Amino acid sequence: MGRLSLLLAAVLMSCAISLVTSRYQARQLFVDLDRSQAQARDLDNDWRRLQLDRAELARNARVDRAAREDLKMIPIVPDRTIYLNQAPVAGGAQ
Repeated sequence: MGRLSLLLAAVLMSCAISLVTSRYQARQLFVDLDRSQAQARDLDNDWRRLQLDRAELARNARVDRAAREDLKMIPIVPDRTIYLNQAPVAGGAQ
């Protein structure tokens, strides 16, 4: 009976250690999952903010103001427009 009791005690100890190890790993996985979800939320918020920034930067009024003020461009007027007529190239594609 002594050997059987010793064997059962060893099996019981290994099962207990396995249980503790598996619970620890489960907690670690849960912490990693929570961190990943928080990071996903942060990335989603950053994406939305970048979309708003892009929409703001692409607005026609902003582009027009930047062209006038920063680049000193003026609006096009018909009397200052020069039209060029290109002669057709002989043997070229139609």
